[in-house]
Amino acid sequence: MRQARADEYAEFAVARAGHLYRSACLLTAGDTHLAEDLVQETFGRLYVRWGRVSRVGNPAGYAQTVLTRTFLAHQRRRSSRERATDVFPDLPGSGDGDASLRLTLLDALARLPAKDRAVVVLRYWEDRSVEETADVMNVSSAAVRTRCSRALGRLRELLGEDLAEYARP
Repeated sequence: MRQARADEYAEFAVARAGHLYRSACLLTAGDTHLAEDLVQETFGRLYVRWGRVSRVGNPAGYAQTVLTRTFLAHQRRRSSRERATDVFPDLPGSGDGDASLRLTLLDALARLPAKDRAVVVLRYWEDRSVEETADVMNVSSAAVRTRCSRALGRLRELLGEDLAEYARP
Protein backbone atom coordinates (compact mmCIF):
# COMPACT_ATOMS: atom_id res chain seq x y z
CA MET A 1 0.00 0.00 0.00
CA ARG A 2 2.80 2.43 0.89
CA GLN A 3 4.64 1.67 -2.31
CA ALA A 4 1.52 2.34 -4.38
CA ARG A 5 1.02 5.68 -2.61
CA ALA A 6 4.70 6.57 -3.13
CA ASP A 7 4.44 5.69 -6.81
CA GLU A 8 1.29 7.80 -7.13
CA TYR A 9 3.06 10.75 -5.47
CA ALA A 10 6.11 10.39 -7.73
CA GLU A 11 3.89 10.34 -10.82
CA PHE A 12 2.05 13.46 -9.64
CA ALA A 13 5.32 15.27 -8.83
CA VAL A 14 6.79 14.55 -12.25
CA ALA A 15 3.62 15.68 -14.01
CA ARG A 16 3.26 18.97 -12.05
CA ALA A 17 6.89 20.00 -11.52
CA GLY A 18 7.21 22.07 -14.69
CA HIS A 19 3.98 23.95 -14.16
CA LEU A 20 4.74 24.70 -10.52
CA TYR A 21 8.25 25.86 -11.43
CA ARG A 22 6.93 28.28 -14.08
CA SER A 23 4.43 29.69 -11.61
CA ALA A 24 7.14 30.01 -8.96
CA CYS A 25 9.40 31.85 -11.42
CA LEU A 26 6.64 34.37 -12.01
CA LEU A 27 5.90 34.72 -8.31
CA THR A 28 9.57 35.38 -7.60
CA ALA A 29 9.89 37.75 -10.57
CA GLY A 30 12.50 35.59 -12.26
CA ASP A 31 14.56 34.42 -9.28
CA THR A 32 15.04 30.87 -10.53
CA HIS A 33 16.97 29.71 -7.47
CA LEU A 34 14.23 30.84 -5.10
CA ALA A 35 11.64 29.34 -7.47
CA GLU A 36 13.38 25.96 -7.24
CA ASP A 37 13.46 26.24 -3.45
CA LEU A 38 9.75 27.08 -3.31
CA VAL A 39 8.82 24.15 -5.55
CA GLN A 40 11.00 21.81 -3.50
CA GLU A 41 9.40 23.00 -0.26
CA THR A 42 5.95 22.62 -1.85
CA PHE A 43 6.68 19.04 -2.85
CA GLY A 44 8.03 18.32 0.62
CA ARG A 45 4.84 19.58 2.23
CA LEU A 46 2.73 17.61 -0.24
CA TYR A 47 4.68 14.41 0.41
CA VAL A 48 4.08 14.63 4.15
CA ARG A 49 0.33 15.00 3.59
CA TRP A 50 -0.01 12.93 0.42
CA GLY A 51 -2.41 10.45 2.01
CA ARG A 52 -4.97 13.23 2.48
CA VAL A 53 -3.99 15.28 -0.58
CA SER A 54 -4.42 12.36 -2.97
CA ARG A 55 -8.04 12.03 -1.87
CA VAL A 56 -8.75 15.70 -2.63
CA GLY A 57 -10.73 16.30 -5.80
CA ASN A 58 -8.02 18.56 -7.26
CA PRO A 59 -4.51 17.80 -5.97
CA ALA A 60 -2.99 20.09 -8.64
CA GLY A 61 -5.00 23.02 -7.29
CA TYR A 62 -3.96 22.09 -3.77
CA ALA A 63 -0.32 22.06 -4.87
CA GLN A 64 -0.70 25.52 -6.41
CA THR A 65 -2.25 26.78 -3.17
CA VAL A 66 0.64 25.37 -1.15
CA LEU A 67 3.13 27.00 -3.55
CA THR A 68 1.47 30.41 -3.29
CA ARG A 69 1.24 30.26 0.49
CA THR A 70 4.85 29.09 0.72
CA PHE A 71 5.91 32.07 -1.41
CA LEU A 72 3.94 34.52 0.74
CA ALA A 73 5.37 33.02 3.93
CA HIS A 74 8.88 33.35 2.50
CA GLN A 75 8.25 37.01 1.67
CA ARG A 76 7.12 37.68 5.24
CA ARG A 77 10.21 36.14 6.80
CA ARG A 78 12.79 37.58 4.43
CA SER A 79 16.01 38.30 6.27
CA SER A 80 16.98 41.91 6.77
CA ARG A 81 20.35 41.05 5.22
CA GLU A 82 18.83 40.40 1.83
CA ARG A 83 18.44 43.33 -0.50
CA ALA A 84 16.40 43.38 -3.66
CA THR A 85 18.10 44.80 -6.72
CA ASP A 86 16.76 46.25 -9.91
CA VAL A 87 19.74 45.04 -11.93
CA PHE A 88 19.38 41.69 -13.64
CA PRO A 89 22.48 39.58 -14.19
CA ASP A 90 23.38 38.57 -17.70
CA LEU A 91 21.13 35.64 -18.48
CA PRO A 92 21.69 33.24 -21.33
CA GLY A 93 19.37 34.14 -24.17
CA SER A 94 16.87 31.68 -25.49
CA GLY A 95 17.35 32.89 -29.04
CA ASP A 96 13.67 33.67 -29.57
CA GLY A 97 14.15 37.47 -29.52
CA ASP A 98 11.82 38.02 -26.55
CA ALA A 99 14.55 38.23 -23.93
CA SER A 100 14.28 41.99 -23.47
CA LEU A 101 10.49 41.74 -23.26
CA ARG A 102 10.74 38.95 -20.70
CA LEU A 103 13.22 40.95 -18.61
CA THR A 104 11.05 44.07 -18.82
CA LEU A 105 7.98 42.18 -17.62
CA LEU A 106 9.89 40.37 -14.86
CA ASP A 107 11.37 43.68 -13.71
CA ALA A 108 7.89 45.22 -13.58
CA LEU A 109 6.58 42.21 -11.63
CA ALA A 110 9.51 42.44 -9.22
CA ARG A 111 8.55 46.03 -8.38
CA LEU A 112 5.12 44.94 -7.17
CA PRO A 113 4.59 43.97 -3.52
CA ALA A 114 4.56 40.20 -2.99
CA LYS A 115 0.80 39.88 -2.48
CA ASP A 116 0.03 42.05 -5.52
CA ARG A 117 2.43 39.93 -7.58
CA ALA A 118 0.73 36.77 -6.34
CA VAL A 119 -2.68 38.14 -7.35
CA VAL A 120 -1.46 39.03 -10.85
CA VAL A 121 0.15 35.62 -11.34
CA LEU A 122 -2.87 33.70 -10.08
CA ARG A 123 -5.45 35.78 -11.96
CA TYR A 124 -3.67 36.26 -15.28
CA TRP A 125 -1.05 33.51 -15.52
CA GLU A 126 -2.96 30.74 -13.78
CA ASP A 127 -6.27 32.11 -15.17
CA ARG A 128 -8.06 31.69 -11.84
CA SER A 129 -11.28 33.36 -10.84
CA VAL A 130 -11.44 36.03 -8.16
CA GLU A 131 -12.96 33.51 -5.74
CA GLU A 132 -10.31 30.87 -6.43
CA THR A 133 -7.55 33.45 -5.99
CA ALA A 134 -9.12 34.62 -2.72
CA ASP A 135 -9.24 31.03 -1.47
CA VAL A 136 -5.60 30.37 -2.38
CA MET A 137 -4.42 33.57 -0.72
CA ASN A 138 -6.77 33.20 2.25
CA VAL A 139 -8.28 36.68 1.76
CA SER A 140 -11.68 38.02 0.73
CA SER A 141 -12.80 38.42 -2.88
CA ALA A 142 -12.93 42.18 -2.35
CA ALA A 143 -9.28 42.16 -1.27
CA VAL A 144 -8.35 40.27 -4.45
CA ARG A 145 -10.21 42.77 -6.64
CA THR A 146 -8.59 45.70 -4.84
CA ARG A 147 -5.10 44.22 -5.06
CA CYS A 148 -5.63 43.31 -8.70
CA SER A 149 -6.75 46.83 -9.55
CA ARG A 150 -3.80 48.39 -7.73
CA ALA A 151 -1.31 45.95 -9.23
CA LEU A 152 -2.54 46.50 -12.78
CA GLY A 153 -2.44 50.27 -12.21
CA ARG A 154 1.14 49.99 -10.98
CA LEU A 155 2.09 47.84 -13.97
CA ARG A 156 0.58 50.48 -16.28
CA GLU A 157 2.73 53.10 -14.57
CA LEU A 158 5.84 50.97 -14.95
CA LEU A 159 5.21 49.74 -18.50
CA GLY A 160 3.33 52.73 -19.91
CA GLU A 161 -0.28 53.08 -20.92
CA ASP A 162 0.17 51.28 -24.24
CA LEU A 163 0.41 47.70 -22.96
CA ALA A 164 -0.47 46.36 -26.42
CA GLU A 165 3.18 46.67 -27.47
CA TYR A 166 4.03 43.98 -24.89
CA ALA A 167 1.38 41.54 -26.09
CA ARG A 168 2.27 38.95 -28.66
CA PRO A 169 0.51 39.34 -32.03
